[in-house]
Amino acid sequence: MAAALLAHHAAGAVRVASAGSAPADTINPAVREVMAEIGLDLSREVPKKLSTDAVEAADVVITMGCGDACPVFPGKRYLDWELTDPAGKGLEDVRPIRDDIDARVRALLAELTVR
Repeated sequence: MAAALLAHHAAGAVRVASAGSAPADTINPAVREVMAEIGLDLSREVPKKLSTDAVEAADVVITMGCGDACPVFPGKRYLDWELTDPAGKGLEDVRPIRDDIDARVRALLAELTVR
């Protein structure tokens, strides 16, 4: 959700990549649906495994509870967003997670694009 929201709000102003330390096989159907409710189509997205190269290339790395599974490089900026896992949750429970991520993404984007 974070990558889709950031890419949407940034409209090309920042490069966005998404990966996980232990990605699922498919995008959570409830996540797909709550994102579709706000006009973001995740039907072509697939979970990807986090690579050391991706972290090394990033300016800002946002983690969501991956702990020691995420590679750490000196000099990189890391943000650990503690969020409720949407796995196994229904739409009513996933919407507030989406909205929380959206608020965090907008704040980060405002900070990243300040000149």
